[in-house]
Amino acid sequence: MAKFSIAWMPGDGIGNDVMEATRIVLDAMRLDAEYIHCDIGWEFWCKEGNPLPDRSIEILGKTTCGLFGAITSKPQDEAKGELAPELRDKKLVYFSPIVKLRQMFNLHTNMRPCKTYEGNPLNYRGQRLNNPEGKDVLIDQVVFRENTEGMYGGVEFFPLPEPVYTALCANPKMKPWKDKGLENVALSTRIVSVQGCTNICRQAFEFARKNGRKRVTLVEKPNVLRETGGLMTRIFKKMGKEYEAHGIWADEANIDAICMWMFKNPQDYSVIVAENMFGDIVSDLCAGLVGGLGFAPSANLGDKYAVFEPTHGSAPKYAGQYKVNPHAMLLTAKMMLDWLGAGNGGGGQAEKDKARRLEAAVARVIKEGTVRTYDMGGKASTLDVAKEVAKYAA
Repeated sequence: MAKFSIAWMPGDGIGNDVMEATRIVLDAMRLDAEYIHCDIGWEFWCKEGNPLPDRSIEILGKTTCGLFGAITSKPQDEAKGELAPELRDKKLVYFSPIVKLRQMFNLHTNMRPCKTYEGNPLNYRGQRLNNPEGKDVLIDQVVFRENTEGMYGGVEFFPLPEPVYTALCANPKMKPWKDKGLENVALSTRIVSVQGCTNICRQAFEFARKNGRKRVTLVEKPNVLRETGGLMTRIFKKMGKEYEAHGIWADEANIDAICMWMFKNPQDYSVIVAENMFGDIVSDLCAGLVGGLGFAPSANLGDKYAVFEPTHGSAPKYAGQYKVNPHAMLLTAKMMLDWLGAGNGGGGQAEKDKARRLEAAVARVIKEGTVRTYDMGGKASTLDVAKEVAKYAA
């Protein structure tokens, strides 16, 4: 019997391509695991009306962790239009299966590292940093994104129901919307809790403390989002005082300002913490600084379970062409090995060693520059890169 059981979720589009590449590497490293396929994604919405079937949820509940490729999501009208004809009159509503998965398994922390690797032609050159030679700027940032609340909590309405409008009318700012006709009003909520804000801030500070990082930056907008942003900011400030003794500097930046400051001085930031949507935005900015989404892994972490996925989407136009960059997916597998090596699922030192070998192999292939996908100026396939990484990681 294998040591680990991993829910294998290719998903949509290039998810299949990069997951196949990752399997080449994990097999070469002889990870003692069984991989259990899970149906998830657009195909199952279209033919079953459920992008996360119950059978997959059952498998997830029995595995050590999950590894996920990519997902396709479309607006509600398009989603309904692509349902099988026999399902179109059943009043089905599309939901993001990865968001549901995060909420169902309480995967409260989304961790997104963004790091430069030597030799990557797409690395940030720092032309605006008094760097006339255009040398690479060392960037090593980790974004902690709250994963179950905020703007992505899924509490939305269109049209706006009368009872919801009436309940909200305690706030006089709601009254003008009725003049527009409630049938014309859409409402998305940003709901955060003391528990959710406290947890994500704690995760960020603890990561900084354990890894010798000296700066934790909160990304928010409390000057406009006074209640939700204000709650997160107050909790962050109070917690920051606890960590002063560890030499950690806690500071804050508005979401709009950080997009400028990180572009100008990305090397100044180390650990970033944010609400769900702001974390999504700022982590894509971080990815752009280190070469793009082809180098951006992530982990969805809960107390007892975790799902690992690259930050990029499903890129349907490239599906099955084995053209895309698999490094984000390979670095995602590295994060899974780190998690297993931390004792989750019975893992230990062997998995820690594999994580180090895998990252070193990715770094070596990037530095050598002889096997590159199209986005890096090369002609190698997704599987060519995987085989090259596997050669050094084995």
